[in-house]
Amino acid sequence: MSRGHFITLEGGEGAGKSTQIKRLASALEGSGIKVVATREPGGAPGAEEIRNLLVNGNTDRWAPMAEVLLHTAARAEHLDKTVMPALKNGAWVISDRFSDSTMAYQGYGHGVDKGVIENIYRDVFGDFKPDLTLIIDISPGVGLSRAGTRNQGEDRYERMGDDFHQRLRDGFLEIAKADSKRCVIINGELDEDGVFAAIKDAVTEKLGVKI
Repeated sequence: MSRGHFITLEGGEGAGKSTQIKRLASALEGSGIKVVATREPGGAPGAEEIRNLLVNGNTDRWAPMAEVLLHTAARAEHLDKTVMPALKNGAWVISDRFSDSTMAYQGYGHGVDKGVIENIYRDVFGDFKPDLTLIIDISPGVGLSRAGTRNQGEDRYERMGDDFHQRLRDGFLEIAKADSKRCVIINGELDEDGVFAAIKDAVTEKLGVKI
């Protein structure tokens, strides 16, 4: 059995990742591909417990480095319990966020040394990376406006300041520029169908699957 592919969707708050993941999963399944949709932080029982610590509470609840370590612990559980078993069974895994979010949020957003974040990732996860990362780019104002209508709680990061969210956007764009083979920037300010059309094109081009 061949190993499945690992696709991650990244972007700031309100980028519409969850909606697009559902559409992408449905399209891939329609092509006969087994799909596991998941998220970070979370995606496994222990990781979901850590998620609650990270996405709720006061904005200053954690020191930035503590956030890096909490995200890393959640990611270790996620990979061990969900991602790697699914890939080994030939499924395609689509994750709402992965390690690029740690670099963008804690590195660019909070100012944690980027080299330290890279070293922690490498020490824990080696050279494992997604096969394709789709970065849905959206201006902070538009994204936060959309996010504010969801009424789902878990808004700790949304409540961080405008400067934080601009640094976050800049960080994702720099990440994409530095690894253009893996990352594709998607214009998140298109309508839902336009975003999905761009995602389908990227999946076809990068992974060779027509959907």
